[in-house]
Amino acid sequence: MSVSDRPGGDVPLVSGADVEAAARLLDGVVRQTPLEHSRGLADRVGGPVWLKCENLQRTGSFKIRGAYTRIARLTDEERAGGVVAASAGNHAQGVALAARLLGTRATVFMPETAPLPKVAATRGYGAEIHMCGQSLVEPLRAAAEHAERTGSVFIHPFDHPDVIAGQGTVGLEILDQCPDTATVVVCTGGGGLVSGIAAAVRHRRPDVRVVAVQAAAAAAFPGSLAAGRPVPLTGMSTMADGIAVAAPGDLTLAHVRAQVDEVRTVSEEDLSRALLFCLERAKLVVEPAGVAAVAAVLADPAAFAPPVVAVVSGGNIDPVLLLKVVQHGMAAAGRYLSLRLRVPDRPGSLAAVLTELAAVGANVLEVEHERTGTRLDVGEVEVFVVVETRGPEHAEDVVAALRRAGYAVTPD
Repeated sequence: MSVSDRPGGDVPLVSGADVEAAARLLDGVVRQTPLEHSRGLADRVGGPVWLKCENLQRTGSFKIRGAYTRIARLTDEERAGGVVAASAGNHAQGVALAARLLGTRATVFMPETAPLPKVAATRGYGAEIHMCGQSLVEPLRAAAEHAERTGSVFIHPFDHPDVIAGQGTVGLEILDQCPDTATVVVCTGGGGLVSGIAAAVRHRRPDVRVVAVQAAAAAAFPGSLAAGRPVPLTGMSTMADGIAVAAPGDLTLAHVRAQVDEVRTVSEEDLSRALLFCLERAKLVVEPAGVAAVAAVLADPAAFAPPVVAVVSGGNIDPVLLLKVVQHGMAAAGRYLSLRLRVPDRPGSLAAVLTELAAVGANVLEVEHERTGTRLDVGEVEVFVVVETRGPEHAEDVVAALRRAGYAVTPD
């Protein structure tokens, strides 16, 4: 959706000067992450496409930028009381490391569904962790109660000016590294990163188009923008846990309304396909939330004027989830093909099918027989087969070869 209601309302917006001040504060603390050219995306878009690799940032995501900025600007008395956060992982790690660097203690509430590597990394940075609930709702409530009870300062994951200013330093780096940028595409959950990047870009290059990308199954911004206020989603179901946020904040909603040109959504298939693309073509390990911008460019390359910079926002992925997503991505990319064939129930029939598949270079992954289906004729068996192909065109060749051999083939 295009964001056409430009006024920011009564909410003060973070300025470009605020982002530049955060950049000075973060000098020597965060890494200037690389900008990597993607020929695979450039060929699709018809011009240069660059990946801003925040998956290579300290703690594996951009979150250290906002967390450090926020905690560094606390008073000595506030830091002495400690900080508290709620997060599914990346913000937790950013807060934990920032607190350690700044000499304060961190308490983090995480959902029980948080990926184990993110939990282990947060604990490794020195934070005290409490697990509660199945989504971020319960940890956020618990963190707020902890702050009120102990006097700790709650470090919001996105809806605070210091956090937004810190995240916006990604935008300054993009403009320095790619001065002729025409479009910046940003993974978006609660909106802290895209708000900060938009503030930085609008300050230096107001002509640059800024596009926010959300997972379709956890897209809170479209409804909130339409209503003019944060409207919580009633449910979310996405592999992109890092951007599964039920509602934006008042501050991030105001920034997106005033400074972001468009909000797009991507499907789970788009996300898995993009994650596989980053592994195969860019040699980058990226989590599903971190690949949303790449997914949007892959899904509709004509929508983005080059030079394009797609922000790869995080790389903290559970290996078990990585395996599942790669398999899902292989299927979405046409690399896995599932077929049902009816063949005579006699010796040699299966071997003949496998011979045909081998002749066209299809690698068989799985085979099943069914003899009891009511739709089958007497003396007939249905074979279910899963094969690995080289892509959609090869998959079409496989089906065509089987049909030329006389088999009744039904893609599953």
